[in-house]
Amino acid sequence: MTKKTSLTVDDDPNIRDYLEAVFTDNGYNVVLAENGDKALEILKDLRPDLITLDVEMPDTSGPWVGRAIQKDTSLATIPIVVITGHSELTYIIPKAAAFLAKPFEADEVVRVVRGILGE
Repeated sequence: MTKKTSLTVDDDPNIRDYLEAVFTDNGYNVVLAENGDKALEILKDLRPDLITLDVEMPDTSGPWVGRAIQKDTSLATIPIVVITGHSELTYIIPKAAAFLAKPFEADEVVRVVRGILGE
């Protein structure tokens, strides 16, 4: 069985490291991006099974990246899990597969991702 891949996009290295450990410990491949521009660069060559996307990042924001992904027909089917500290979630990326509010626990991440990926 081929491991599924997550693209994890977050400017906070602690969150990136935490999510990398959670995904790796649960049998996923992980590709990390420290900002939205890097994520879009990675997506030119990679089609991950899932994207976790922080909302507030310097330069290119999570919502902008999410909308760019959803407008690109070659990327639009990749589920996006939005990671945010905002309480008003639905306006951020309306077609997101799920929202994780900070702070979140590893078991919550795994439950959400497995549900989205049908595992």
